[in-house]
Amino acid sequence: MNYKEALEYMEGLSVHGISPGLSGIERLCGHIGNPQDSLKFVHIAGTNGKGSTLAFISSVLKTAGYRVGRYISPTIFEYRERIQVNEAYITKTAFAEGVSLIKEACESIVSEGYPHPTAFEADTALAFWYFKEKKCDIVVLETGMGGREDATNIIKNTLVSVITSIGYDHMKFLGDTLSKIASEKAGIIKPGGSVVYLQGELSAEAPIIERATALHSNVFVAERENIKNIKYLKSKTVFDYKSLKKIEIPFLGEYQPENAITAIEAINALSSAGYKVKEEKLREGLKGAAKNFYGRFEIISRNPLFIVDGAHNPDGAAKLSKSIEIYFTNRRIIYIMGVLADKDYLRMTDLTCGYADQIITLTPPDNKRALSGYELAKVISRAHRSVTAVDSVEEAVEMAHIMAGKEDVIIAFGSLSFLGRLINAEKLRK
Repeated sequence: MNYKEALEYMEGLSVHGISPGLSGIERLCGHIGNPQDSLKFVHIAGTNGKGSTLAFISSVLKTAGYRVGRYISPTIFEYRERIQVNEAYITKTAFAEGVSLIKEACESIVSEGYPHPTAFEADTALAFWYFKEKKCDIVVLETGMGGREDATNIIKNTLVSVITSIGYDHMKFLGDTLSKIASEKAGIIKPGGSVVYLQGELSAEAPIIERATALHSNVFVAERENIKNIKYLKSKTVFDYKSLKKIEIPFLGEYQPENAITAIEAINALSSAGYKVKEEKLREGLKGAAKNFYGRFEIISRNPLFIVDGAHNPDGAAKLSKSIEIYFTNRRIIYIMGVLADKDYLRMTDLTCGYADQIITLTPPDNKRALSGYELAKVISRAHRSVTAVDSVEEAVEMAHIMAGKEDVIIAFGSLSFLGRLINAEKLRK
């Protein structure tokens, strides 16, 4: 199997849908020798902020001299982006080799009478195999959805469980209250390890604390009120946290200091497991976290200013709205919006559309869960006077530039799934 064949095979697995629970991943990993049992993990769950927190943690650990596996989803530009070691994508050769192994295992599982593994199970098993092959010192692992029944939760050697902000998303699977959703996220906590969580609503904190206490886990809290002296600058954010002064991070966005302090507490927790990081390496790693990480309130061009953001649920939309208030008071704003049909897009539009002068809607391409851009335009037009649906990402980019003056701001958001194509479309215009 060559790289192209391997990629086609993995992409074709989407037909097997979503299947919460660990039985499928246990069978698959068992067929390839349970590589996850040879690895040590930082495991991250949460509604929003998982990817950014992962980028901070993995960058700091790499800077401190460790060989770090990184597993993320979804990706922005290409499939291999989801599996990285020290910020380098899995090679095409290794990808083809690993997928051949996964394919053989899947065929054996089906021949034994069991359901075919899902795409996410195959991705996860492939990542474990590669991280073992590369002899990673530690793996920073992001859940796909929830925690307790997520395929990534097959792991046993979790040094630190990290839970970022909790909000309403995937309620069909996770529950309809913050407490229920938090309970699912808290399912990643393992006996004897450490737990880091971002300070939030008490109803979300209680299940985390309860499980941590039951499993005798050390608890580290990322405390929002200890973030001081924030400076939102043009190309970075600077803030103080506890005894650390003038921390620099390369990301913009009102929400990024919260993700950074969650990562800082995770690094503190790791020190008790023998993964020591000096303050200078902590600072350097936080400052350099942007490598191979995209789409979070990211400036992709200027004149006019063009930003892409991964806000894809109400919690993310609320954070985006706060960022707009901080950075773009009295600026004319044009949105490009594309959402998935299973998201609470009504609430998302309520939270964000009041800031926009013009709104362009599109259908996220190559995604079976996509909501039609024309349907989204109908919803928005009930409360907004200037909304236009277009047929493609490229048309949306071109129209936004026609609408925008040099002092205006274009913001694209709603789903990470179309941002890579949009960024490439913007590059081709130049």
